[in-house]
Amino acid sequence: MRSGPLVEGEWVRLTDPKGRKHNLKLETGAQFSTKKGQLDHDDMIGHPEGIVIESSMGAAYQVFRPLLFEYVVSMPRGAAIIYPKDAAQIVTMADIYPGARVVEAGAGSGSLTTYLLRAIGPEGTLGSYELRDEFAENVRRNVEQVAGTDLPGWTLTVGDVKEAITETEIDRLILDMVDPWSCIPLAAERLVPGGIVCAYVATTTQLSMFVESIREDGGFTEPHAWETLVRDWHLEGLSVRPDHKMNGHTAFLVTARRMAPGQRSLEKSRRPAPGAYGPDYKGPRPLGLEPETDS
Repeated sequence: MRSGPLVEGEWVRLTDPKGRKHNLKLETGAQFSTKKGQLDHDDMIGHPEGIVIESSMGAAYQVFRPLLFEYVVSMPRGAAIIYPKDAAQIVTMADIYPGARVVEAGAGSGSLTTYLLRAIGPEGTLGSYELRDEFAENVRRNVEQVAGTDLPGWTLTVGDVKEAITETEIDRLILDMVDPWSCIPLAAERLVPGGIVCAYVATTTQLSMFVESIREDGGFTEPHAWETLVRDWHLEGLSVRPDHKMNGHTAFLVTARRMAPGQRSLEKSRRPAPGAYGPDYKGPRPLGLEPETDS
């Protein structure tokens, strides 16, 4: 995103008095049609953000460049996006910092990619891996729309990260895929000591499988899992209450840190709940926890 006068080729976000929004790409001589009449792009090009323009039928619209969180929820999609509330949690809880060496497996539509690129800055590197070529092309278009084409620290590779990865030492590994537990050996091999693996999963079965696989490996700290819910508020004079709608469950996030070579994580001192790993449980088990048998 940039500042200064609006120029041809960039996106703007129009908002009417009822809060309805339209996104459009500016083009000299073009018009944008609404139910309230035509809007001339030339009335916006060359002007600063924050202006109010009128349609051919006299309807007023505020004009701003979209903020990143506004752009990503409306960007052209191939795969589903990681929503801003989760992207913010990943950047914060996985401690994505300027200069970090990051790999993401499953680039989706490029939503998280744009946040990661901002967080690592010009000194960091980001390797994005996407299985499907058509999704990768969409990622490239979306990222370049936000961040431009001069991105020397970013590589986008079509292929399975487990087979195609070229990075040898990484600080952070972000897994947005159906089976993130399949990448635990990769995380153990390529993450530096103290590095963080972060998985983004949609279901409780995926959550359990990833966490128990991390525990079974033994080379990572105890996983931390959570979800984030966002609720807006209605504010009008004395009418102050939660909004009737909210951004509820989108996914679970899990993080764990890599132990030093040859070191194993401390076993939990608290015993699991009775039956947690009983005869009906068929998944991975923490080290030293043998299957229970019927007596």
